[in-house]
Amino acid sequence: MEVRHGWRWVPTLYLAEGLPYALVNLLSIAVYKDFGVSNADIAFYTSWLYLPWVIKPLWSPFVDVIRTKRFWVLAMQALVGVGTAAVAFSLKAPYFFKLSIAILWLVAFASSTHDIAADGYYMLAQSDDDQAFFVGIRSTFYKISQWLGNGALLIVVGHLQRSNAKVYSWMVALMILAGVFIGLALYHLFAMPDVEKRGKRKSFSEIFSGIASVFVSFFSKRGVWMTLLFILTYRLGEAMIVKMKTPFLLDAAAEGGLGLSLEMCGILDGTIGMVCMVVGGIAGGIALSRRGLDYWMWIMLACMALPNAVYIYLAFSQPASQWIIGACVGIEQLGYGFGFTAFSMYLMRFAKGEFATSHFALCTGFMALGMMLPGMIAGALQTSLGYPLFFVLVFVLGLVPFAVVKCMK
Repeated sequence: MEVRHGWRWVPTLYLAEGLPYALVNLLSIAVYKDFGVSNADIAFYTSWLYLPWVIKPLWSPFVDVIRTKRFWVLAMQALVGVGTAAVAFSLKAPYFFKLSIAILWLVAFASSTHDIAADGYYMLAQSDDDQAFFVGIRSTFYKISQWLGNGALLIVVGHLQRSNAKVYSWMVALMILAGVFIGLALYHLFAMPDVEKRGKRKSFSEIFSGIASVFVSFFSKRGVWMTLLFILTYRLGEAMIVKMKTPFLLDAAAEGGLGLSLEMCGILDGTIGMVCMVVGGIAGGIALSRRGLDYWMWIMLACMALPNAVYIYLAFSQPASQWIIGACVGIEQLGYGFGFTAFSMYLMRFAKGEFATSHFALCTGFMALGMMLPGMIAGALQTSLGYPLFFVLVFVLGLVPFAVVKCMK
């Protein structure tokens, strides 16, 4: 298939992959904070939404067996659209928090299934050269989707709330997002060619045997237990920050926060922060291509952990200047983007071998677990300690990976 055909569906496919992740794991925090849900409940229950990404390697083989990857892509995009609309209407329900969390969990399951099918389709529908050509493009549009699903929508909601009720404003924004998902599903119905062969497929017994082989070979790898500890701790500080950053930015100064509006939060964190993270990621990729992981590991680890100190400064000083807040958020996200490239490269290096794709999927599952578990307790810790001491604790916990990497050498 010619490269020009990929332009028809690759950018939009990875917009569709990133948008529900942003809704489930980022935008939902702002929704619940705006509706007065406690920080402890926000962190605990939204962290459970990572679970489908944690366990998705367990059902990924069945996406290969049941129907086609194109079918799963289209079905999951439509399901995410319906689920997002259901979340919008749940905001008017008496028990909206429990109901919306349940719906978001189904959206998360659909989104993680879409990830499996979309990545599989990407490899099937293109030659190796075309895959290489579009790898940067798909990453770029995935990042754009994170901005659309968190930064842009927060700006829209904040603008709507100037002259409309809170529930109405969020319902409009979520219905727009639902319409985007449905529109993408309809577009891809025609834009994504049916390229999969209908040859003989593996039986379920063969699949279970293959899964067992993947797990046995993964846990037989040299240094696997230290690697798992590395995966679970590398983002320890970030896992807590991501759950409490939006509440911290939105909470009033009297409650220890910075008192930003939703609109300004979307600009400073969702937009400036996202741009800085992308720039950091690009710089990290260039750095690794020139000197390699062994040279950059400690430096990138420092860039991942040390910028968390900006939140200690913000929590203690509570500056009124939006320029200062934006600069601090940008510094933290720049360091995160740069430092995360070392993590990604290490996972790819560890996954090499006979079952490279499956082993990498297992690594990303443990990576999601590393975000889920610390996030669950972040809200309770913040409520108990207050924002200043919470961010001091987060900074200290962010230093744990240094000890893990030292033990791995």
